[in-house]
Amino acid sequence: MKKNRGIALIEIIIGSAIISIGILAINSAYNTYVEYALANQKNAEAAYLLEEGLEVMTFIRDRSWLNISRLSTTTPYYLTFGTAWATSTTPVYVDGVFLRSINIEDVFRDANSDIAISGTFDPEIRKITTTVSYFQGHATTTKTLSKYLANIMD
Repeated sequence: MKKNRGIALIEIIIGSAIISIGILAINSAYNTYVEYALANQKNAEAAYLLEEGLEVMTFIRDRSWLNISRLSTTTPYYLTFGTAWATSTTPVYVDGVFLRSINIEDVFRDANSDIAISGTFDPEIRKITTTVSYFQGHATTTKTLSKYLANIMD
């Protein structure tokens, strides 16, 4: 009988250690999940802002093609909202975090009328690229999305 003394105490210590390790592992996994979820939230917001930027440029085009065709291809633009959407050359941060810019590019056509890097200038179409930059982790993350806008109103 004397040999079994203390065995229960050792079993309790080993059981407590196993439970503690399990709780620490669950806590670590949860913290990692929350960290990735918060990081992904910025990525999702940036994706929505990219799409919104292109849609706003479509709205601006729908008011008048001159709103697009008169924009410089060498100047980055930023979107502002007053009574309607407008472009500005003053940087605008969305929610104080995301810097969204819009770039306009001329479009050229080759001999087959396909869009090409060089060729004949097409005054009825522009390439619109929206860029969203934001600080994430220890660096700035930049995402871009582009589409072509054509003069379909005239």
